This record gives sequence, structure tokens and C-alpha cells, in this order.
Amino acid sequence: MRRTDPCKRARVTLGKRACGFTLIELLVAIAILAVVAILSWRGLDQIIRGRETITRSMADERVFAQMFDQMQIDCGRAADDDEAGVSAISLNEGVLQIVRAFAVPPGAAPRLQVVRYRLNEGRVVRYASPPLANRGELGRALRGGENDTWSALPMMGGVDSISARFYVPRVGWISDMQDVGAQLAANISNLKVPSPAHAPLPRAVTGLEVRVSAQSLQWPVTRVFLVGG
Repeated sequence: MRRTDPCKRARVTLGKRACGFTLIELLVAIAILAVVAILSWRGLDQIIRGRETITRSMADERVFAQMFDQMQIDCGRAADDDEAGVSAISLNEGVLQIVRAFAVPPGAAPRLQVVRYRLNEGRVVRYASPPLANRGELGRALRGGENDTWSALPMMGGVDSISARFYVPRVGWISDMQDVGAQLAANISNLKVPSPAHAPLPRAVTGLEVRVSAQSLQWPVTRVFLVGG
């Protein structure tokens, strides 16, 4: 009976195992790796795009918050209509104007300031006049435009439009400045009626609603502020 050498049998077995992969097997492996790479790239791209979108949204929210916080401060410090000689809050040709009290040190004479929110080439800019000492300076600031003495603070970009509505007591929300002027004239007329107490001139506008449309927003953003609060 012929015996087989164990070492020779092991060499034959190892030889069969070392034959490697076929061309078809390599092509299938490469195709699978390519599919996995494409899917991984798409997932990574979506993650990066999502992070960029979230970053832009957070930046827009911060800018919105800063602008609306400043508007709230200006509305809260709005002057009385008798101090301003006009309605302290007005909107003319898309420019929101607020006559407000200027912060002065204790003991100093009170001053007023004219603030305007104007849309320039898609960006909201807050213009502020220097402190105004008397009614003459206030009148010139109200009638004139912004000059070199005014400060300009760029606030939010990518804005399409800015609009406003005003809340008039016993009338409601209106958007026509003629109605505001009519209410102011009525308040002045009613104040001339003799009364035992010298009551101050009521505000023609006690609330302000600002609506901002921007390219980065699907829907306009609306905020409501209390005037003189």
C-alpha cells in the first residue's frame, strides 16, 4: 500500500489556497468600495451643508435680535409728542423715525435725539443725530437729512423691505401717517378744552409693529414694541 507524504500533501493544499482572487471578484470588490465611498461622501456633504445652514441661521437670529433690541430701546425712550412737536414715531417713504430722549449724566439738561432706520441697498442702517438742545435744533434735524454729525450703524443685511404699523388708542392698528396726524391734532384740540388739571398731551401712537422681509427668511418677521414704556 502506497503511503502519501504529509509534507507533500500540505504543500499542495497551500498551493491551492494561494491562487488569489479572480478578476470578477476584484471588480465586484472595487464596485462595492466605490458605492460605499459615494454614500459616505454624500452623508458628509449633507452634514457640512446642514452645519453651514444652522450657522447662518444662528447668525441671522443674532443680527435680528440686536436690531430689534435696539428698536425696543429707542421706542421705550420715545419723547412725548408735546416735546417733539410732532408724533414721536413716524414712517415716511419706508424710513422709520423715532424722536427719543438722549441719555445724559444726572443733573444735566435734558436732550432729544432723532433716530432713523433707513434701508440702504438691502441693509438696515440706524442713523442717530447728535443730542439736540432746543426746539430749533430738533426742527432742523426733523426737516433735514442725515449729515456728517449723525452716526450711522449698519445693522442687518439682505433685507428686502421694512414696514410698520402704529397703534392709536381707541382707533387700533393703522399704517397711514395721515391718520396719526389726525389723531395728534385731535389730542391737541382736546387738550385746549379748559380742565382743572393740566394733563400732558396724550401720545398719538402708543404701540409700534415692525415687519421685516429678508432674503434669508421664508416668512417676514414681525415684532411689536411699546412706545414710551
